[in-house]
Amino acid sequence: MPYFDAASAAPLHPVARQALLASLDEGWADPARLYREGRRARLLLDAAREAAAEAVGCRADELVFTPSGTRAVHAGVSGALAGRRRVGNRLVVSAVEHSSVLHAAEVHAAAGGTVAEVPVDRSGAVDAGAFAAALGEGTALACLQSANHEVGTEQPVAEVAEACRGVGVPLLVDAAQSLGWGPVEGGWSLLAASAHKWGGPAGVGLLAVRKGVRFAPQGPSDERESGRAPGFENLPAIVAAAASLRAVRAEAAAEGARLRALVDRIRARVPELVPDVEVVGDPVRRLPHLVTFSCLYVDGETLLHELDREGFSVSSGSSCTSSTLTPSHVLRAMGVLSEGNVRVSLPAGTAEEDVDRFLDVLPGVVAGVRERLGVPAAPAAAPAVGPGSLVVDALGRRCPIPVIELAKVIGDVPVGGTVTVLADDEAARLDIPAWCAMRDQEYVGEEDAPEGGRAYVVRRTS
Repeated sequence: MPYFDAASAAPLHPVARQALLASLDEGWADPARLYREGRRARLLLDAAREAAAEAVGCRADELVFTPSGTRAVHAGVSGALAGRRRVGNRLVVSAVEHSSVLHAAEVHAAAGGTVAEVPVDRSGAVDAGAFAAALGEGTALACLQSANHEVGTEQPVAEVAEACRGVGVPLLVDAAQSLGWGPVEGGWSLLAASAHKWGGPAGVGLLAVRKGVRFAPQGPSDERESGRAPGFENLPAIVAAAASLRAVRAEAAAEGARLRALVDRIRARVPELVPDVEVVGDPVRRLPHLVTFSCLYVDGETLLHELDREGFSVSSGSSCTSSTLTPSHVLRAMGVLSEGNVRVSLPAGTAEEDVDRFLDVLPGVVAGVRERLGVPAAPAAAPAVGPGSLVVDALGRRCPIPVIELAKVIGDVPVGGTVTVLADDEAARLDIPAWCAMRDQEYVGEEDAPEGGRAYVVRRTS
């Protein structure tokens, strides 16, 4: 069964498995003890730290292992903010950061701090100049991911790091998605990552804090991991994480080129095979293994289930896959179509035949879902006469129903007429303007609806 969700968790690398099993026998003792079993465990821990630090591009004494990548982010954000509290309480983040960064920002704001969110363009990238402009007086810390976890877009970390350095603000980089492909360039100050993203075992993160960065660990601590990650180290998992990071780095150039070619095929073929699809994310500055696209008129949850029935494991940022009716914050910040969203992230070793079969299966799956939802087969011709405006009540109905209902009635109004869609599904704010752009219709705007929710107005232009 092809597994196409490596961005969530990559399969355990063979080197990680070998190292994990070997260190279960050699690394079970307390590395803080001076007897021979402890010394043996300490040697393993030191070797793992050296290997991980080499891959990150920092000194070994600048890197600690944490119980997860999320914990690394939280410790990095809270420690850097506390260490620079005399400078100010302003935190700058991009609008598409991983939820671990945004949750840390929410905690900071709740404690009285200030959070500035830098927007992104439709490809999901921040503008380095806009990020630099956000580094106002009192900024204690800035956070920018190296590459986006949902659409694969790489961020201008080096340029932003230079801007941060110029005003004396440390930059924390979330490198969870990119570290397996190569080091993060630029003068970053802190870096966090997670082993299960590159084929290491789950439950191991790493946090690097450059010398000279003011840092005050928060919460109870002990003597382990420089006081930044208290608790007994999971040494077998740490050894496996470091060994697999070194292994995937050795394979990264060749495997990255191979997977990039497969992703390029998906990016090119999906819009040719499936009508009304938007491929999102930067087509060039992106991770080599990840592609995301959204399909009009498709229930994302059903689409994922149908692909699973065909043997493909994929992910989604569509609001249709959750009970909250709120689309992914990444897609929302980009202003792109959210319904029927599919993220394909290929693990190392993905066979070309599996990608070809995915492309063979996808059109039929999407067509089947659309047929069950009653999607109109083709846009209707403009009537010579008819009502100048119509109202579609889609309140209480989940995506993609509001857009489907719009498509059903747009042909009932003459050119120049309007359709107003009443909807309380947050995805409609993205998907109705996206539908207009894809169908060459005019999106007039939105306003509060008397019945609750929002009223989205579309004018027929063709």
